[in-house]
Amino acid sequence: QRKNPFSNNDRLASKPVHTHRGDPTYGRPPEGSQTEQRGKDAHSHVGKEVEELCLIIRSTGEVGEDGHVSVTFGQLFETYVTISNKVVGILLRARKHGLVHFEGEMLWQGKDDDVIITLL
Repeated sequence: QRKNPFSNNDRLASKPVHTHRGDPTYGRPPEGSQTEQRGKDAHSHVGKEVEELCLIIRSTGEVGEDGHVSVTFGQLFETYVTISNKVVGILLRARKHGLVHFEGEMLWQGKDDDVIITLL
């Protein structure tokens, strides 16, 4: 656009300067932008879903000998799918944050119904 004679130079001046790897703002939206706000809202929403998932596990699971609450994936899926269709994604996020533990990289309905999910 800088070479385009019909381009408005004022508009180009307001565009952010491109960042490079190693820069702390690299890969992040400009501060105060609507994109940044949407990202914050999405992060907050997912956090609430993770909290809700942990509450469901606590209410439907059973306390084991180690004091942790556990539930099978099949039971959790049947309970939680009426609330949200993103059960596996929310479980993966909860595991990433150290809130739950289960074996395997991914859980599949039917195949992994007997996998135990433990609330940490």
